[in-house]
Amino acid sequence: MNLEAGKLLDKAEHAIRAATLLLDAGETDFAAGRAYYAMFYIAEALLSEQGLSFSKHTGVHGAFGEHFAKTSRLDPKFHRWLLDAFDYRITGDYDTAPSTPPEVVKTLVAQAREFLDEARRFIATDPTV
Repeated sequence: MNLEAGKLLDKAEHAIRAATLLLDAGETDFAAGRAYYAMFYIAEALLSEQGLSFSKHTGVHGAFGEHFAKTSRLDPKFHRWLLDAFDYRITGDYDTAPSTPPEVVKTLVAQAREFLDEARRFIATDPTV
């Protein structure tokens, strides 16, 4: 694993912990944002392993879809989860009324954890990485 990917996966782990703390404190919109960022860091780490880097979220979303979901190198559900979490993050960050139900955030956090576990397994076992 390259150094950048390792740092991004560590950052994802911290974001998952932060999301859990925020959820426990009832801050669901902010917890959803941290869950999204965990997934975003994971996607960045996987792309970094391919020698790819992007400056915009949409670049990461598109490249992750192209290099991992469309090719089925990873289950396409991870791409869908990333995009769905992004929508919750945008809503939570920019809408003025709290809107993300706790059940949704629990699901986002669980998805982020599963995505992180799969990314670690993938990097450790895929010979093309």
